[in-house]
Amino acid sequence: MNFNLDNKVAIVTGASSGIGLACAELLATSGAKVGMIARNLERLEEATKIVQKKGISKAYQLDVSDIAAINPTVSKIREELGEIDILVCSAGINIYKLAHEFTEADWDNILSINTKGLFFCNQAVAVQSFIPRKVGAIVNIASQMGLVGGQKRAVYCASKGAVIQLTRAEAIDWAPYNIRVNAVAPTFVRSAMTEKILSEPEIRAWVMNNILFDRLVTADEVAAAVCFLVSDEAAMITGTTLPIDGGWTAK
Repeated sequence: MNFNLDNKVAIVTGASSGIGLACAELLATSGAKVGMIARNLERLEEATKIVQKKGISKAYQLDVSDIAAINPTVSKIREELGEIDILVCSAGINIYKLAHEFTEADWDNILSINTKGLFFCNQAVAVQSFIPRKVGAIVNIASQMGLVGGQKRAVYCASKGAVIQLTRAEAIDWAPYNIRVNAVAPTFVRSAMTEKILSEPEIRAWVMNNILFDRLVTADEVAAAVCFLVSDEAAMITGTTLPIDGGWTAK
């Protein structure tokens, strides 16, 4: 799939693996200069080398739960790559427990990255680069679990439901500045994050019984949807959440 993102500057959080890395690769292949953000520097540097084979990218270490560090990192990206046109927020974590087993620390850990960190990344890029220039496109990586419930992921569901609602509200607040804000809601993607839970026979059977196409989605398929949403072809799409779920939420 070809997207023309020449002369665009993009930021991708959670860019060291999975969906974030796939998004960074496709954005770079499509002509964008990509600022890749992740908290694990070693993995981030290896991922950046992969993306640099496709186009221009640079690594920026940041834990998005460190709210005070977000604005300086965005400023550094602007200085080194240019004003930002695209933001993809993919950083996220999950903890698998039954609802009655979660602790306050679990709640804070998940929400601090999946929701709070995402929001303040959105805000920092909007304030620094999008609002002054009246241009910009954001895609937040939500989840089908923000639309439906799921086993052993009550807090994750809460965090991703919040992402979907933030996406809607931001789209309304920032429309006067010509900023588009959308989200994608993927089903299960095979990754280090899902490998352990999918090894449980009961969970795997539940997953495969709910995906109409009887397979997991690929990170590349999610990246294609993200790149469409940030492209000019999606100029009239804002405030929406696109399920990439093989029909899970259609039932």
